[in-house]
Amino acid sequence: MEQNLNLYQIFYEVANCRNFSVAAKKLYISQPAISKSISKLEEGLNVMLFHRSSRGVTLTAEGEILYKHVENAMLALHSGEEMLRSSTSQGISPLSIGVSTTLCKYILLPLLKDFIAGNPNIKITISCQSTFETISELKSGAIDIGLVGIPPKEISNSSMVSYLPVKTIEDIFVATDTYLAPYSYKNKGESYENEKLFKEASFIMLDKENISRKHADTFLSEQRLTLKNIIEVNNMDLSIEFARAGLGIACVIGDFVKEDLKNGTLRELKLGHKVPKRQIGFAYPSKIPMTNTMNTLIQYYQVLL
Repeated sequence: MEQNLNLYQIFYEVANCRNFSVAAKKLYISQPAISKSISKLEEGLNVMLFHRSSRGVTLTAEGEILYKHVENAMLALHSGEEMLRSSTSQGISPLSIGVSTTLCKYILLPLLKDFIAGNPNIKITISCQSTFETISELKSGAIDIGLVGIPPKEISNSSMVSYLPVKTIEDIFVATDTYLAPYSYKNKGESYENEKLFKEASFIMLDKENISRKHADTFLSEQRLTLKNIIEVNNMDLSIEFARAGLGIACVIGDFVKEDLKNGTLRELKLGHKVPKRQIGFAYPSKIPMTNTMNTLIQYYQVLL
């Protein structure tokens, strides 16, 4: 928007009053200031907005078009102000959170019920989306805070978004015993013929833009391991279900399959070297001070995770 918002407010009042003098009194400014502002807006938009006469002013065709949009904007602003006043009077603080479907299910939701019960004055809105979408919305101010797998330094933007770790996680490769059987050495339990396994087995991986996938790919590259057959899915829950169904070897976060490993539904594939641990944390805009509501959420999860 190239014009000053104040000019549109003056235009809106003049259009409603149909008189410069009346609008000036309503806005507590002088009539010459009103006239100058309207002339400046007309010059900036390169159109005439009002027909002027001794009895007042009326909108031109172009003025009518602009008025409809400005009216909608002004009504939206007034509505926002009223909602804010209402929330403040009731002591309610809004908090919008961006989080992936997987982290929402396994990290955010298990503790959210007790958090809400203990903080009834906080109204939470959750947007389930990718980490990259969450970071983008933090930069634009569309959300207040994000719960993300903290990106590697080479793809994060620390000047705009800050990260606060709250939990360490470890990625592992899992599959059913039945699926791994053709690749295991006889009588050696968890030892596998890696060359045959990486050449023939199907690996269930998240899409290449996913933070978890990038982390796994970096590990595989460092170990000089190449996956020949990849099944790509868009979330970790699907990876786990595919592995349970015996469709391949899935790269997943270990904490999310604890019960499967415990009851034998899945087995961890030992590769000689473990995937380096990484961190989950809260992301927030660097240049905007954290609110008390954001601090309350962060402190709650820091203690319990």
